[in-house]
Amino acid sequence: MEKPVLLATVFTDYICPFCYVGDVRLERLRDDFDLKINWCFLEIHPDTPASGMPVQELGYPDDLWRQMMDNLKAMGAAEGIRFREHDSTTNSHRALLLAEAAKEEGAAVFYRLHRRLFTAWFTEGRNIGDAAVLRELAAECGVAEDTVERAWRDARYEQQLQRYLAGARELEVHATPTIFFGRGNRLNGALPFEAFLRAARAGAATQHNEAEPAPGKPADI
Repeated sequence: MEKPVLLATVFTDYICPFCYVGDVRLERLRDDFDLKINWCFLEIHPDTPASGMPVQELGYPDDLWRQMMDNLKAMGAAEGIRFREHDSTTNSHRALLLAEAAKEEGAAVFYRLHRRLFTAWFTEGRNIGDAAVLRELAAECGVAEDTVERAWRDARYEQQLQRYLAGARELEVHATPTIFFGRGNRLNGALPFEAFLRAARAGAATQHNEAEPAPGKPADI
């Protein structure tokens, strides 16, 4: 039986642990849907140095941070994700540019890199703010060397990130992940998989030719 097509727009960042959980839950939807995703990369901590810094410097109250990490640990266990201790953060700008450029190499290459960025940072603790680390990860995933160079040199990828940022403001996106299924079916955060499935079914039933308006919409992958 042919699966129904489901179009989604996802605002995400590779240094957001809840985006990693959301990504795994999105993948589970492929069992029931022909899922086509417009990935909109949104840099959540642009002032963080590429060398990284302790998470304490993000300014979260201790009690709130512990609660967030307890929730994250439970979510990760439910999805089979092994998180290292989340005691540092880094700058994701170069990683986002690289992922945007990798879309042009097709879904297989893009998704290898996309998933590797999450595991490298959250499981292995490799600094994805470091250009040398990103080059190594890109090579592992089969991303061409000229694609890596183009990602960080060609102004159109920077412009695309700015379009995503403008689109996030227009759609009142205040957190990552934020996901739109079809027309107007919105999820804020890494909610339980049952919420993903309900929103996906509603989105598949109501969508027309496009998902929720998306900034500078590239090809769905």
